[in-house]
Amino acid sequence: MDVLPSKTYEIRTYGCQMNVHDSERLSGLLEDAGYVRAAEGSDGEADVVVFNTCAVRENADNKLYGNLGHLAPKKASRPGMQIAVGGCLAQKDRDTIVKRAPWVDVVFGTHNIGKLPVLLERARVQEEAQVEIAESLEAFPSTLPTRRESAYAAWVSISVGCNNTCTFCIVPALRGKEKDRRPGDILAEIEALVAEGVSEITLLGQNVNAYGSDIGDREAFSKLLRACGTIDGLERVRFTSPHPRDFTDDVIAAMAETPNVMPQLHMPLQSGSDPVLKAMRRSYRQERFLGIIDKVRAAIPHAAISTDIIVGFPGETEEDFQQTLHVVREARFAQAFTFQYSKRPGTPAAEMDGQIPKKVVQERYERLVALQEEISWEENKKQVGRTLELMVAEGEGRKDDATRRLSGRAPDNRLVHFTKPEQEVRPGDLVTVEITYAAPHHLLAEGAVLDVRRTRAGDAWEKRNTQRAAPPAGVLLGLPKVGVPEPLPAVTGGCAVD
Repeated sequence: MDVLPSKTYEIRTYGCQMNVHDSERLSGLLEDAGYVRAAEGSDGEADVVVFNTCAVRENADNKLYGNLGHLAPKKASRPGMQIAVGGCLAQKDRDTIVKRAPWVDVVFGTHNIGKLPVLLERARVQEEAQVEIAESLEAFPSTLPTRRESAYAAWVSISVGCNNTCTFCIVPALRGKEKDRRPGDILAEIEALVAEGVSEITLLGQNVNAYGSDIGDREAFSKLLRACGTIDGLERVRFTSPHPRDFTDDVIAAMAETPNVMPQLHMPLQSGSDPVLKAMRRSYRQERFLGIIDKVRAAIPHAAISTDIIVGFPGETEEDFQQTLHVVREARFAQAFTFQYSKRPGTPAAEMDGQIPKKVVQERYERLVALQEEISWEENKKQVGRTLELMVAEGEGRKDDATRRLSGRAPDNRLVHFTKPEQEVRPGDLVTVEITYAAPHHLLAEGAVLDVRRTRAGDAWEKRNTQRAAPPAGVLLGLPKVGVPEPLPAVTGGCAVD
């Protein structure tokens, strides 16, 4: 009997971890509706191309419309091809997208990603663009089917939205006010993931440690961390991104006292200057930020602390910038994600006086990067001689094949390249190594692997890749019907700008 190939899809993701996780849900929705993922490198050859956009960057819209323009001739030559645009930029620009790119079939927002398959089908049947932007969350995204990118590590959303009003950030206007999930629902999802083989989870929220404000429990986040410690088989727990305003002592205690909560903290600084923090509407000051760092280091001596920093915010003086450098020297971050300020259309900061010339911003940025590189290297050198247990990672080491090494993540999330052992190890397995060399952004373990622990997470990775290697299923031809093909079997396993 003839077989009709399934329709293929491709998702292009821009922006924060929230968008990455939303794209996993979009993949799950499409596969649940009968689509299959296009081969790597298909570059717009799929039947459906979805853009999951970010509105944080000044040139985000230029990038989107450039990519849409690249696809226009492909779509014109391929009847039936569809293009969808979702995410924060879609929530913000709405009807503008189809006016500037009339070949787009679907525009959907951050609150109604679950509608994508329906909107695609409606656009196909009605032969006109479908623009549907919900003003508030229709259903918590965790209720949607999800195609997890990793078999051994998973994002778990605990909240969506943000109650802060930082003047440089448009995310709260696009994601809405904070909505918290019930703790029982979160823990049930984690337990289900662990049952599938996942051994590391990252709790995700726009302002993750504000969790509980929507349900009226100020200690809900620390309680959630402790509850994660009771889940058998859950090896590692991380979270991102917290806000200094909500980083309370009970959270530090829970991190220190819960064995599977990793000694890692990403704490956005943004600026070390009190006047700039006030202009940003950040609800803490330099002393408060450094006080949190001191408390974390006292409770968790080996914690690796990373941060986000914006250089050149409107009105920033050289003295303000020097205060940022001072905090960097005092905090001794393992890593810093540094950004040159750029206007975010729709934010208060975009209209502020005192916009800094590009040349000045660039020069300050280079000084900051040079200082942080020096500190990162010094902090990494302190790891030499330590014995660490690594979770073997997939796709982390670009040179692994050439160097006959594998790569993994230490408990504090540092990237370690290690000598490939004779015994087979799989992503998700755990290996014990001794660190022999440090570079600013990675560590090396050049000696023999001291121990290998095969895990259920490694089993899950192996099972998933065995299934992917099997010939793809098709849809048998039968009586004609309206709509996409019947669903294929489910796949097993698995901006925040603060």
